[in-house]
Amino acid sequence: MSCFCLSSLAKKLIMSISGAFLMVFLVVHLGANLTALFSQELYNEVCHFMDTNLLIRVMVPVLAAGFAVHIAFALLLTFQNFMARGEQRYAVAGKSDVSWSSRNMFVLGVIVLGFLALHLFHFWAKMQLQTFLGLMGMDAVPNHDPYTLVRELFGNPVYSVVYLIWIWALWFHLTHGFWSAFQSMGLNNANWLPRLKVAGTVYAWVIALGFSAIPIYFLFF
Repeated sequence: MSCFCLSSLAKKLIMSISGAFLMVFLVVHLGANLTALFSQELYNEVCHFMDTNLLIRVMVPVLAAGFAVHIAFALLLTFQNFMARGEQRYAVAGKSDVSWSSRNMFVLGVIVLGFLALHLFHFWAKMQLQTFLGLMGMDAVPNHDPYTLVRELFGNPVYSVVYLIWIWALWFHLTHGFWSAFQSMGLNNANWLPRLKVAGTVYAWVIALGFSAIPIYFLFF
């Protein structure tokens, strides 16, 4: 069945499940990245494990599929909502009882996606991809010192500032996306929704502050 034939509820549910999967990935990714603040050797060992572990290598295409599904259904829902509002779309967009982040989830998602592509080019393509190609017997030389690559990139003030802008766009995206995902999964009663909003805010702050600490550290220490 074409995804265009699915109901809005089904599309929101699929986007929410894929979003929840990506939120788990962010926690794991943050934990791995924070090791760079403690030890060059530890960070390089973590990167080597992630580059060569069979389970993680299998999860890479699964993760890519999660991103693709989340983006595809976000586009579908945005287009569907835009067309459904018709002449009322501008009036709806100005409602004061809707948060800024919820009104701009698509724009925030585009910002996050744009920098994600840049981030993959600078890190994943030069680290995990090179190791994978080397293991496949192709002409590739893995980066044996990921820590040096991280230090060089985040030592660049322009890159670090752009990275921080991305992180805080992600913060806005997560503050709404976290509780909205669970709401779409059915946890939307009067008892759960306020708790989910608080949990989403805490989660977004942990993710944003954790990732922000990395460029700040390499800029000043």
